[in-house]
Amino acid sequence: MPTPTTPLDLLLLPTWLVPVEPAGVVLKDHGVGIRDGRIVFIGPRHEALQYTALETRELPDTLLGPGLINAHGHAAMTLFRGMADDLPLMTWLEQHIWPAEAKWVDEGFVRDGTDLAIAEQLKGGITCFSDMYFYPGIATERVHNSGIRAQIAIPILDFPIPGASSADEALRQAIELFGDLKHHSRIKIAFGPHAPYTVSDENLEKVRIIADELDAAIQMHVHETAFEVQQAVELNGERPMARLARLGMLGPRFQAVHMTQISDDDLAMLVESNACVIHCPESNLKLASGFCPVERLWQAGVNVAVGTDGAASNNDLDLLGETRTAALLAKAVAGSATALDAHRALRMATLNGARALGLENDIGSIEKGKAADLVAFDLSGLAQQPVYDPVSQLIYACGRDCVKHVWVAGKQLLDDGRLTRMDEQQLCATAKAWGERISNHTH
Repeated sequence: MPTPTTPLDLLLLPTWLVPVEPAGVVLKDHGVGIRDGRIVFIGPRHEALQYTALETRELPDTLLGPGLINAHGHAAMTLFRGMADDLPLMTWLEQHIWPAEAKWVDEGFVRDGTDLAIAEQLKGGITCFSDMYFYPGIATERVHNSGIRAQIAIPILDFPIPGASSADEALRQAIELFGDLKHHSRIKIAFGPHAPYTVSDENLEKVRIIADELDAAIQMHVHETAFEVQQAVELNGERPMARLARLGMLGPRFQAVHMTQISDDDLAMLVESNACVIHCPESNLKLASGFCPVERLWQAGVNVAVGTDGAASNNDLDLLGETRTAALLAKAVAGSATALDAHRALRMATLNGARALGLENDIGSIEKGKAADLVAFDLSGLAQQPVYDPVSQLIYACGRDCVKHVWVAGKQLLDDGRLTRMDEQQLCATAKAWGERISNHTH
């Protein structure tokens, strides 16, 4: 325990402190002390003020919470935002997205698209995101430079993709990146077999063996649509979840994205294997893919996190908005107004996300010893008054325009709504240039 004589790097004094763990707690007039990128003090304001700090920030009318965690996305797809809207999933993929990717995706596309995604996410209070996209080495470099935190899931498919001519080559790249970055404080490498319908048993077995050996996570799109499940049953006589269980893929490091179709057997497999589900409500709504039964999963003890999916099917990387949608949708799907209350919704966007990515010892809540990944939301605005329950206001009455400050590992990456390390005008100009190139060729 530091004594007030050792100076803190940073002392934050918000009106409301929401640690997320313990659950449901709101601390009024408390301070958070940070040293060497970690949280070293949490306590009442009068105790906090006994410390000397190199920097003290008064945060009136502000809710300070753990940084938001976007547990699933395809960062560089920001450059395809709005390009093929209002289409069903397979039409969208096969006739629009895959051809566009084959034509446009190269290292420069991934670099510029990932930068745009990182900037948008930081401005929205996201301090950690999961990315599954091509040229993952480029994405890791952008994450490293920006100061944000990420899980990079290396995409693995049975056919050639931009940057990898085969599943074996993708696996080799994954192993190499894993080795290079295993001591990186902000980047975690995971395996991303794309979906049950794009990866064979043989390749899934390879992924499982390597992931087991490296103790690495696996993220995969699973049971995204009823069509996917029905087609699998017709072709192989088993549901994708049953196939994954048979191949030994399921476990606490398995991240099942979407899961809009969940039978009693599927639920039993999730519970038994301790696998995590990543819910992407807005993408699922937009593509009419179905509804993940979040409350049912939660009551069964399954860890459910939330993700935005890619900007090509959402169309924003707004995790606060996503969480609000998740809370409202959970009530409609469960037929119960008490389903996924505001505090649990916030937990889904923070600590549950950290758990899903295997980072719960480091991030996801404001606790002593954890990394100082923090976000300050301004609740002083007209549309947030009056404040009875700040967490309720955050989930149901705040937009990402309420995000004021963001810190990752104690470093401030957003100051009063402005990015400290990235040039917003430059990012916009670059994105516009890509948009012009792509639309001139498509029309």
